[in-house]
Amino acid sequence: MQPRNMSMSGVVDLAAVKAAQEAKAKAEQARAEAARQGGRGAVSPADLVIDVDEAGFEAEVLQRSTEVPVVIDFWAEWCQPCKQLSPVLERLAVDYNGKFVLAKIDVDANQMLMQQFGIQGIPAVFAVVAGQALPLFQGAAPEQQIRATLDQLVQVAEQRFGLTGLVVDPDAEPGAAESVPQVPAGPHDHLLAAAVQALDAGDFGGAVQAYKNVLSDDPGNIEAKLGLAQAELLQRVQGMDPQEVRRAAAEKPADVQAQIAAADLDLVGGHVEDAFGRLVETVRRSAGDDRETARLRLIELFEVVGSDDPRVAAARRALARALF
Repeated sequence: MQPRNMSMSGVVDLAAVKAAQEAKAKAEQARAEAARQGGRGAVSPADLVIDVDEAGFEAEVLQRSTEVPVVIDFWAEWCQPCKQLSPVLERLAVDYNGKFVLAKIDVDANQMLMQQFGIQGIPAVFAVVAGQALPLFQGAAPEQQIRATLDQLVQVAEQRFGLTGLVVDPDAEPGAAESVPQVPAGPHDHLLAAAVQALDAGDFGGAVQAYKNVLSDDPGNIEAKLGLAQAELLQRVQGMDPQEVRRAAAEKPADVQAQIAAADLDLVGGHVEDAFGRLVETVRRSAGDDRETARLRLIELFEVVGSDDPRVAAARRALARALF
């Protein structure tokens, strides 16, 4: 089985983008709460490699991933390649000194988790960062390739989610550190949960209204702003005929509405640079109300992807050049 490298900047999964932003915000709240309480303290090197089952997955992986990347090693006792790979991953977890935590999951004892991750064979290695699952590779891989993949994972975790890892103290007692601090429920959590449920059910209009309800009371709520931008995008593309939209955009390059519709489809399909580039070019060659319409839609798409994404920064510079 050949290793399969992960992609950190491919298709944009809008639900994953939202989940990652939520987790990032909660991680920042958790770190602030921990600081007010005097800090979490250091962890032992032994705490960097943990065995996880279905009952502990939410706390040990999902919640922990808001503080540090969690690399998951799916293995089984009968799997010979697993016996080659697992010791390498365990050693690297210590070598990386708290930049990630290794969670080992026995697939024979945790079939549900294996199915949820869509695993077809083992060993299989995933990462969860700020609540977002990322496939790393499958099969036994050379250590050099594993290190390169982990380096990329750590870089993305730091740059996009602000996860700098754990403090490791060789003298700390294993398990002495507190679990991830619990974040008190916010005043709008029930409305935000309702919006997420509406998104999951395909009720994009309901999600839009739920997010607007939050923003009417708390205009600065980052989670609601991101969720609203996502829900409005999904609502716009719902029912579109992709072939017809792309045909119209190709045949009518000066038609601003045709280009905007195609850009929406580009983004939903994960073609971030194409969506941004299309609208920047539309701004460049249009004027008046048409130019402003294209500019505003581009700003909305920036909100969906997130201001800390380097592709947003690049598109903002391109937009400035197109305007001035």
